[in-house]
Amino acid sequence: MDSKANISYITLGGFVEVEKYKFLYFFIMLIVYIVIICSNVTIVCLIWIHQNLHEPMYIFIAALLCNSVLFSSVIYPKMLLDFLSEKQVITISACLFQCFLYYSFGGSEFVLLAVMAYDRYVSICKPLQYPTIMGKTNIKRLLFFAWLFPAAQVSVPIVLNAEKNDLCNFTLKGIFCNNLVNTLYCTMSGVVAVFGMIVLLNVTIFSVLFIIFTYIKIFVISYRSCKEVRKKAAETCLPHLLVLINFSCLITYEIVLVRIQFDLPNTVRLIVTLQLVICHPLFNPIIYGIKMKEISKHLKMLFGKYKHKILH
Repeated sequence: MDSKANISYITLGGFVEVEKYKFLYFFIMLIVYIVIICSNVTIVCLIWIHQNLHEPMYIFIAALLCNSVLFSSVIYPKMLLDFLSEKQVITISACLFQCFLYYSFGGSEFVLLAVMAYDRYVSICKPLQYPTIMGKTNIKRLLFFAWLFPAAQVSVPIVLNAEKNDLCNFTLKGIFCNNLVNTLYCTMSGVVAVFGMIVLLNVTIFSVLFIIFTYIKIFVISYRSCKEVRKKAAETCLPHLLVLINFSCLITYEIVLVRIQFDLPNTVRLIVTLQLVICHPLFNPIIYGIKMKEISKHLKMLFGKYKHKILH
């Protein structure tokens, strides 16, 4: 037990045949990471550059896409390094820090989508009050809240785990640190479990319920209004709903696997995990790039100019 207590590294046991396919894994995931950064940053830059996109809705979209880049950057650099390493290891403190960032930015995704739902509600249902309610000061407050609130919530169970000193297991069944870190300890703290449920309720469940309630109100009011209002509601709300459904399904998938701890083969577990870290960060810019009319227009102009330069 004394020798175990002195071990400061844990093994990430979710990788499959790393030695055999390490360069293939590395180059595929490196390309995916570059595409994630380029696609998200491109739309953020378009929103930053073009004056007609300096509206609350587009500012919140930019924040959401920045959050996707941060969410990916918590996972990809370490994962890429692990593909080229002989041993896939991480210190328990670094593991807890990665876990904190992973759930903080994941929680921020839900809160940002809730803020965007509120923005659409005010825009469609209270158009005369919209400039006052969605002023620059309130936008800054909402963005600050979207990143601070999940971080403050997630920090509590992470700090409680950091104070524990009873590691009995030194192999994590994953390729990065998430709630599976709780399986490393000899005993599962009841306090940590309770705070984990509180975080899940406050950050995720309540955000989703607020979004659903808000969109129901929007669609009810839109249905009673003129055709123009219904068209505006459909055009601006549909992309947010698609992003919410996609991320909710992926996160639910991950939470169920972690909580119930199915005895799945490593290959299946790896595929499920990669769906979350690949599909979600790529899905957001694709949806907003295609479905948001103004963003789509600027993207076509940008690629049109780029194509023109290549041909000439």
